[in-house]
Amino acid sequence: MNAPLTPTLSLFSLLPPGERFHVHARAFSAPLEAVAARVPPGGRVAEVGCGHGLLSGLLALGDSRRRVHGVDPDPRKIAWARQGPGTLPNTVFEVGSVESLASGQAGGFDAVVVCDVLYLLPLERWPDFLRDASRLLRPGGRLLVKEAEGDGSWKHRKCLAQEWVMVKVLGRTKAGGALVLQPRHAMEALLREVGLHPRETVELGAGYSTPHILYVAEARAP
Repeated sequence: MNAPLTPTLSLFSLLPPGERFHVHARAFSAPLEAVAARVPPGGRVAEVGCGHGLLSGLLALGDSRRRVHGVDPDPRKIAWARQGPGTLPNTVFEVGSVESLASGQAGGFDAVVVCDVLYLLPLERWPDFLRDASRLLRPGGRLLVKEAEGDGSWKHRKCLAQEWVMVKVLGRTKAGGALVLQPRHAMEALLREVGLHPRETVELGAGYSTPHILYVAEARAP
């Protein structure tokens, strides 16, 4: 069961025009509904790097049994998230990171969603980030990572140029290093390296000018 985008977008109706525009642009440039469709029903779900909370709101509206916990390092975006999807009874938003969440709630989630976050980090930080994300999961829990694939295509190059503008010029997104896109074989190998079991790799770029790709992995039993 999943909520359509329209009622989710209505949660942001009281935000300033610039923030509403950003949320709407995000909604129609990324396959968030396809990501939400692969999140298991019910349970506790963490979204790491939740931004304004659009995907978290989609997940919370789509299943009232879910408890969605969004974290993001940007206090501005968390403030907007709290005024939007944070008004739903089954959501919580806080300023934080995967490390801070894992330090207090390890093993506390049935699913963890990371959507367009890794590419903002230096490549050498990816293994530790994914280890912390996997620490959040209960045995058998699912990690869903949506990124743009580094496939060398024109979509790849356009994506990097677009994000350079968002990060370096407009300051809409915070980055901790060079913008990095990885090929799928490298990402699947990394998921195995950090102790996860890759279950599914889904191409979601059809109809978009970005090479969206989703990795679904499962936490191994101890």
